[in-house]
Amino acid sequence: MSKLIRLTIQRQDARESHPYAQTFEIEHKPQMNVISCLQDIAARPVTVAGEQTTPVAWDCNCLEEVCGACTMVINGRVRQACTALVDNLLKEQATIDLKPMSKFPVVRDLFVDRSRMFAALKKVRAWIDVDTYGYLGEGPKVEPSVADRRYELSCCMTCGCCMDVCPQVNDGSDFIGPQAIGQAALFNMHPTGAMSADQRLEALMGPGGITDCGNAQNCVKACPKEVPLTWAIGKTGRDTTVHAIRRWFVK
Repeated sequence: MSKLIRLTIQRQDARESHPYAQTFEIEHKPQMNVISCLQDIAARPVTVAGEQTTPVAWDCNCLEEVCGACTMVINGRVRQACTALVDNLLKEQATIDLKPMSKFPVVRDLFVDRSRMFAALKKVRAWIDVDTYGYLGEGPKVEPSVADRRYELSCCMTCGCCMDVCPQVNDGSDFIGPQAIGQAALFNMHPTGAMSADQRLEALMGPGGITDCGNAQNCVKACPKEVPLTWAIGKTGRDTTVHAIRRWFVK
């Protein structure tokens, strides 16, 4: 007799709808992850009560923990569905529990709108300005230690884990979030990006910026890519202080 997996999923039909829960049972297969469970439910969307329902909506893309799209709250902890293996989840609790992230508007079911994160990247100018795409010769040399730290920061996939666990990210706060601060630090450390570092620091000195961080340090614990977010927040805090003092003297 095949083993059955039970999943309780928080559903929501539209942005303005109220959430509700439905429970499903599917057949266990070797090396299953949460995505494969949702695919099996989509193939036969029938609850344990025998009720025919709609397939569960969720977001995913790469299926290898690179795109960040499939982030959801699994067994009470925010993480990627593609790398959440069923056998490991069943060791945590008998019924797998799936909910959407709590800090983002729900579009439908487990699919949320992460637009605020991409808007934050625009606010801190998380890109490198260039004059041309033509060859300009050899670029500036970068210390290995700086390159290593920049690589760690570049691993951010805008998944939303850090935002979901941050107590400063809430309906009563405009906090830009750890992810955008980390990306500002990344581009300020780039030899070309450093030329526009003041603009990024100015953006982070306004409402919802670096001073709104409460130093809970939940972000660095939840990050699936181990991005050094608290280091970036500390560095950016020092950089904005120096920038503010310099600006005061210039005036």
